[in-house]
Amino acid sequence: MNSRLFSPLRIGTLELSNRIVAPPMLQFRPITSPDGIAWYRRLAAGGAGLVIVEATGVLQFGDDLTAETLTPLVDAIHEGGAAAAIQLFPTPFGVDGPDQNELSVEQIEQIIAQYGVAAKICRDAGFDGVEPHGAHGYLINRFFMPDKNKRKDEYGGSLANRCRLGVRIVEQIRRSAGDALLILYRHTPIGEEYSLADSLQFAERLIEAGADVLDISPGRSKATADLAAPFADQFDVPVITVGGMEDTEEAEAALADGRCSLVAVGRQLIADAQWPRKVAEGRDDEIVKCIKCNKNCYGHIKTRERITCILWPGEKPAEGV
Repeated sequence: MNSRLFSPLRIGTLELSNRIVAPPMLQFRPITSPDGIAWYRRLAAGGAGLVIVEATGVLQFGDDLTAETLTPLVDAIHEGGAAAAIQLFPTPFGVDGPDQNELSVEQIEQIIAQYGVAAKICRDAGFDGVEPHGAHGYLINRFFMPDKNKRKDEYGGSLANRCRLGVRIVEQIRRSAGDALLILYRHTPIGEEYSLADSLQFAERLIEAGADVLDISPGRSKATADLAAPFADQFDVPVITVGGMEDTEEAEAALADGRCSLVAVGRQLIADAQWPRKVAEGRDDEIVKCIKCNKNCYGHIKTRERITCILWPGEKPAEGV
């Protein structure tokens, strides 16, 4: 067994069984449908310590998504042995969002308030955490980007103003859900017009507002977890890294060096959700290894088809995969 990869981690009152995260990945099955619940049950049962449900628009909460409709999903993840979080997105994911420069302050306030509604429902459904998606050039990230944010009010201009939306979302989640939910925050550490130093200042504000975990995506540039390392060095909160973590030697080294606290493994868990369990039990020769062809995962995102894998023997993975 890889001792660091499978060592527990306590975050507040929650203890994760290991350092492996199943990250939020679109799979194009409604998350509260039988197929959607089965997808996440499979990820949890495979041995990941934390499963993060895919990006979900906050406007769905209170309408399609309630504590009652979400509880079976949470229960399935918990029954599989994993902690359960969900990524929260300001608009329906996959739909062109509003222009960050054209939103009125009142509309921004409505978005922030809806994060509070979503967080309270997630808490009542039994989720262990929620994750605002502030990365990859999507709406919240664009507020932080000086080349995209041309606002002249309190949400634009200075670094403090460009941090304001993310910080206020975290504050609203904490206010609405109390301490019952962990708050993860996904952020891209370097942009075309913002630096790592800018992101470290942003992270400090997020933690002061109540963020418990920093999810740094992408986490690698030249070496594994090198973009996550400055956050792990500077802050006393767990840091998730992603990119090449299916290489257990690299994952172990990143954890040992303190460059991260948790490692996210994405496509490999689509190919074989049992990857954590097989690695832990020394069954490496049984792993269905992702070949990074991107055909039925990224390829299906473009066509909005159900995510599968060319390594599966059919529409569904074989038992134990």
